[in-house]
Amino acid sequence: MPTATPTPGRLLLSPGDHTLIMIDFQSQMSFATKSIDAVNLRNNAALLAHAAAGFGVSTILTTVAEKSFSGPMFSEITDAFPGQAMLDRTSMNTWEDAAVIAQVNAIGKARIVLAGLWTSVCIVGPALSAIDQGFEVTVIADACGDVSTEAHDRAMDRMVQAGAKPMTSLQYLLELQRDWARGETYDLTTGIAKRFGGAYGLGIVYAKSMFGAAEGH
Repeated sequence: MPTATPTPGRLLLSPGDHTLIMIDFQSQMSFATKSIDAVNLRNNAALLAHAAAGFGVSTILTTVAEKSFSGPMFSEITDAFPGQAMLDRTSMNTWEDAAVIAQVNAIGKARIVLAGLWTSVCIVGPALSAIDQGFEVTVIADACGDVSTEAHDRAMDRMVQAGAKPMTSLQYLLELQRDWARGETYDLTTGIAKRFGGAYGLGIVYAKSMFGAAEGH
């Protein structure tokens, strides 16, 4: 029988062990997205971006045909990374863009986390390509969207069958924090949850306002 220890498993994500790639969160791409409504999509993308920025996760922001067709990346994302340049592409598959891959190699982490539009094209492409090249891939399912629920679900199925790991934006934030006794990021985590965490965030506001409650005490 194995011996249990009070330590995190290696399959859990930590801030320093992966690269987040946020792909094509742009107006033109969102107009046809039907698997998730625009409000939830923008909220989940914002939660993901602010979590990554707050915890110092290596992050690549990439767009497709920003000036000529698709428009700028959502401000909820770019606000979390002030001054960071967008890597604009012509390829639907981010993994086929030399500038993006140069960044992936410069960062040098074997774990890749993906989110963006659309799931069946611009997320499946890099996910399957990265897995094929030996990377471990996680997909933030609720920060992705597609032209139909069927398209999104089948894309997620395809990636999971190939070895990708699905998770949600709130799960991502809480996995980076993991212990409420980590005081240095406690206010960061609860602050992001209050802004973007929906009903969970409202619960934090209520507990703190009414009872002065705190998870770590």
